[in-house]
Amino acid sequence: MFDNTDDIHPLFADAPSSTEFKKLRKRIVRQTREAIEHYGMVERGAKWLVCLSGGKDSYTLLAVLHELKWRGLLPVEILACNLDQGQPNFPATVLPEFLEKMGVPHRIEYQDTYSIVKDKVPAGRTYCALCSRLRRGNLYRIAREEGCSAVVLGHHRDDILETFFMNLFHGGRLATMPPKLVNEEGDLFLYRPLSFVAEADCEKFAKALKYPIIPCDLCGSQDGLQRQQVKQILDGWERNSPGRRQVMFRALMNARPSHLLDSGLFDFAGLERNSEQFEISSGNVPDLR
Repeated sequence: MFDNTDDIHPLFADAPSSTEFKKLRKRIVRQTREAIEHYGMVERGAKWLVCLSGGKDSYTLLAVLHELKWRGLLPVEILACNLDQGQPNFPATVLPEFLEKMGVPHRIEYQDTYSIVKDKVPAGRTYCALCSRLRRGNLYRIAREEGCSAVVLGHHRDDILETFFMNLFHGGRLATMPPKLVNEEGDLFLYRPLSFVAEADCEKFAKALKYPIIPCDLCGSQDGLQRQQVKQILDGWERNSPGRRQVMFRALMNARPSHLLDSGLFDFAGLERNSEQFEISSGNVPDLR
C-alpha cells in the first residue's frame, strides 16, 4: 500500500521513496495502531477532534490517523482543529491554508488566552501550565459543539517519559500523561495515539514530508523550563546507554504496586504470612500424628 500512489491522501503527496522513509512510516503507523488497540480508543462511528498546533508531533498525528482511516483500520470521523491562542507573531494563515490544500475537514478557532496568561502569571514564571489549562477547556468546548466524543492530542513517548520524571523530581508523585482518560465532566475522552512513538521519529517524519512547522516558543517562555532540564538529563542517559528511553518507558507499563510504597494501591497492612510454612522453615514442624 505504501507504493500505491493512485489514491494516496494529499498529506503523503510529497513522501520520499527511500527505503529509510518507508521503514519510518511503517513503524509510526504500526506503533500508533498498537497504542489505539492496546488502550481501547476506538468506538466505531465516533468523531474525533484532532488537535493541530502546527508542530511536528501534531502533523505526524494527523497524517498517521488519516492513513489508518484510509486502510480501514480507524472507523471514526476526523475533524482537525487549531486553537489560535493569540500568541505574538503566530502565523495565523499557515494552518488554514495547509488544511485547505490537503482537503482535511477542520475548524480554526481564535481565543486570546495569551493575554489572560500574561495578566495572571507573575513576571519571570513560565506560562505553560495555565496556558495548557485554558487551551484544554476551549478544546473540550469545541469538541462538544462539533459532536465529537474525544479530543485527540499529539503527545508522544518522550513527552510521557519527561512528564513522569517532572512529577518524580518536582511533584513528589509517580504519574504521567495517560494514553487515555475521561475529562472531569465525564462526557469526553482524551486520547494520545502517539504514546508509543519516539519524538525523533516524529521529527524525521514531519521534516521528510515538508510540513510547515510552527515553533512552540512564540510566547518566549520556554527557556529554563523544568521540562527542558529533564529532557537534557534523558538525552545524556540516552547518549551513554542507547535505548535507555525505551527501557524506562516500558517500566511505565510494568508497574508492581506491591513493590512500591503506596498503601492506597496495595494493602500492606493486610498482608499476612503463611504461619504453617513459617513453622516448617524455622524447624518447628507440626506433629501430624
